[in-house]
Amino acid sequence: AACTPTPTPASETSAPSKESSPEVYRRSQPMMGTRFEIQVVSADADRAGRAIDAAFAEIDRVESLISEWRPTSEISEVNRLGAARPVAVGPELFEVVRRGLELSAQTQGAFDITFAACGHLWSVGDEQIPTDEQIADCLPRIDHSAVTVDEDERTIALGNEHSQLGLGGIGKGYGVDRAARVLEARGIEDFVVDGGGDLRVKGRRIDRPWSVGVIHPRAPRELLGTVSISEGALVTSGDYERYFELDGTRYHHIIDPATGRPANRSVAVTVIAADATRADALATGLFVMGPREGIALAERLDDVEAMIVDPDLSIHKSSGFAHFFRPAASPVTPAPGGL
Repeated sequence: AACTPTPTPASETSAPSKESSPEVYRRSQPMMGTRFEIQVVSADADRAGRAIDAAFAEIDRVESLISEWRPTSEISEVNRLGAARPVAVGPELFEVVRRGLELSAQTQGAFDITFAACGHLWSVGDEQIPTDEQIADCLPRIDHSAVTVDEDERTIALGNEHSQLGLGGIGKGYGVDRAARVLEARGIEDFVVDGGGDLRVKGRRIDRPWSVGVIHPRAPRELLGTVSISEGALVTSGDYERYFELDGTRYHHIIDPATGRPANRSVAVTVIAADATRADALATGLFVMGPREGIALAERLDDVEAMIVDPDLSIHKSSGFAHFFRPAASPVTPAPGGL
């Protein structure tokens, strides 16, 4: 994803003694198909390390429940059996799917948790493009309205033969939120959890708010500007994150459920919301919807702000986005490192 942190001085990555002033501790590792980075502010190196360990363990636990790429996960069982009968699941998967269906409806299907029927036909890494016949075959299987959830029985039924749930557009955000909960439970009051551009932020970076650079979608070494927030979630999606080009056409990873092909009304979207689960899904949905419909939806939703860059690189912002965003006065080159 597309949020590039602003530089962190080298002195802030060193490990102080327990008696020293608060410092920023950072660690990253690959998880959920991307790279997660966790930063915490603490005056205690051991406490910071234990909290980060626990947060990463929580992300791994979440992935074991909601990744359709793990054959033993709960969602894989739903995808195997859910078209034939309702499948009983645990409370976490049930809640993620329930919220996914709610957000699918709010975006009128621009974000759709059944997109996987077509999404799995594409592979950016292998430069795999499905045929027109494959697209025509998979499109009728994308229909979030056919999925039913029973809160009393805590079951999920797909309701459409060969439909598949895919939580790639919401599950990473949920993992970020769960890691944030773990840090809070361990008494960490200032932190950032960054799941490949899905961020959950709380507190301050020692002496100032956390600041996140938003990459220019056609000049990846430059920033459109920076977003500063003290609590909440920030998610950016773009067509420059995972893509390949063939015969002058850019094929990227954000699929429009209405066409079964890469969405083309936007090139980048940044969403601010209270939690990363919601921001993650909305970033996908608003990207697919494009600036006119996407910004209109953001204005209707409580506690959501958004910025959308359209294909001609015009920038469209919701009314409250400017409160958090400082545009770059001139091209800014981001340095590697933290927020």
